Amino acid sequence: MTLVSVEGLSVSFPSAGGTSVRAVEDLSFTLAPGGALGIVGESGSGKSTAAYALLGLHRGTGADVTGTVRVAGHDVTAADEAELRRVRGGVVAMVFQDPLSSLDPYQAVGDQIAEVYRVHHRGASRRAARERAVEVLDRVGIPDAARRARSRPHEFSGGQRQRALIAMAVACEPRLLVADEPTTALDVTVQAQILDLLRELREETGTGLVLVTHDLGVAAGSVDELLVMRGGRAVERGPVREVLDAPREPYTRELLAAVPRVEVRRAPAASSGGPVLLEATGLRQEFGRGRGSVTAVDGISLTLRAGETVGVVGESGSGKTTLGRMLVRLLRPSDGELRYRGRDIGGMGERELRSFRGELQMVFQDPVSSLNPRRSVGESIADPLRVAGRLDEKEITARVRDLLERVGLDPGAYHRYPHEFSGGQRQRVGIARALAPSPKVVVCDEPVSALDVTTQAQVVALLGELQRELGLGLVFIAHDLAVVRQVSDRVVVMRGGRVVEEGVADEVYERPAHAYTRGLLEAVPRLGVAR
Repeated sequence: MTLVSVEGLSVSFPSAGGTSVRAVEDLSFTLAPGGALGIVGESGSGKSTAAYALLGLHRGTGADVTGTVRVAGHDVTAADEAELRRVRGGVVAMVFQDPLSSLDPYQAVGDQIAEVYRVHHRGASRRAARERAVEVLDRVGIPDAARRARSRPHEFSGGQRQRALIAMAVACEPRLLVADEPTTALDVTVQAQILDLLRELREETGTGLVLVTHDLGVAAGSVDELLVMRGGRAVERGPVREVLDAPREPYTRELLAAVPRVEVRRAPAASSGGPVLLEATGLRQEFGRGRGSVTAVDGISLTLRAGETVGVVGESGSGKTTLGRMLVRLLRPSDGELRYRGRDIGGMGERELRSFRGELQMVFQDPVSSLNPRRSVGESIADPLRVAGRLDEKEITARVRDLLERVGLDPGAYHRYPHEFSGGQRQRVGIARALAPSPKVVVCDEPVSALDVTTQAQVVALLGELQRELGLGLVFIAHDLAVVRQVSDRVVVMRGGRVVEEGVADEVYERPAHAYTRGLLEAVPRLGVAR
């Protein structure tokens, strides 16, 4: 018996000039009831496009879809709108990557789940639908589900929002669950909880799973079979252990070689013993006042030397990003001392800080939201140079083109806009913009969390090259402990706004002194270990 049967699926999208872009080409695969298939590959490989076809989500988008997609006996490609509505949610449900954009911010989470339930159970009363919403929220591990069902999405943590999306997906007990990068933005402990939840739901209900991910470690412990895609085509498929342990295709071997391993020591740094650039003592950051105040960073001290990389790890809400913003003075510390090259910049006003701004830069997690979509990338990179006022327009243009080339992009891309670049290329633009004013300190806030493993490896290698060339001091903030080990000389582990452990990277990873650090390391998905 077959739950999913995809035969000769091809999906093309219209593009400028009357041409089309082939996203998926002649793809075929099957999935047995209760089975779990992982679809992996780089950005642009077509894995999400293939997953969306299982629900007929390309209907009405202008895409040209050929081939056959059958789910639990329903021909999704040939179904009319009425049948598709019955299939979506009732037969196959989807968990999207970003719960914030998938949930209505103005409506209580429980009401949204109840609404989905009533669509597929037309005879259900409002009360029965609300009870079902509470039941599935409790089932996916939301504490005090009856009360939290009345909360809106912004009142949930990232992991809880993802659990709420899963609750919505399983409310109607679908035969197939399609999860598109469900753990990408989550820290390792929450990621482990979500993967455990998906496995438990499969075991309890016999639901089939199609898991789309760029993280081979996540796939290793979550699926039975792997389908590797490249350029819209399937290049390899087989049992997960067979594909990971003995890959037949060179491309699969390239993907595996690019995966950072938490158990692998970092290559010795050429030099990380330069002069002290940043020195923080007792930094504290509070938001709000009185009883409603929240302490995001509580008494943190650290130093950063030229040519050194300090990694900062911890769960969501641990204060990592707040600390990073304080170090480059995007936030003024509530208390404590922050010195840059011996100067106290912690209490400086904006006018005094202006002369230091170019030397303290930040690479943000999401280049889409940090780049102006209405301005060319060249103009965005040029902005800090114009603010500095030391170069004329001809020199600025030459500097921007040089920076684009330095980060591995075509200098001719100056006049292109952010939407014309891939995720990895946009992150390179963000790095070029940070480098434009010749900084001494760069704080990288989750710079590779949304990138596939090969692009991730390229960006990490690029940062290392630039650091060696320019003598930068780097602060690398991430929830991916494997990546942090590969780039860091020292590691700072944060929890609840405090540092719970700090030391040389290899020592912290191999002999963690704090139980919290050990818990983080145990939660990291590994290619050779099934959860």
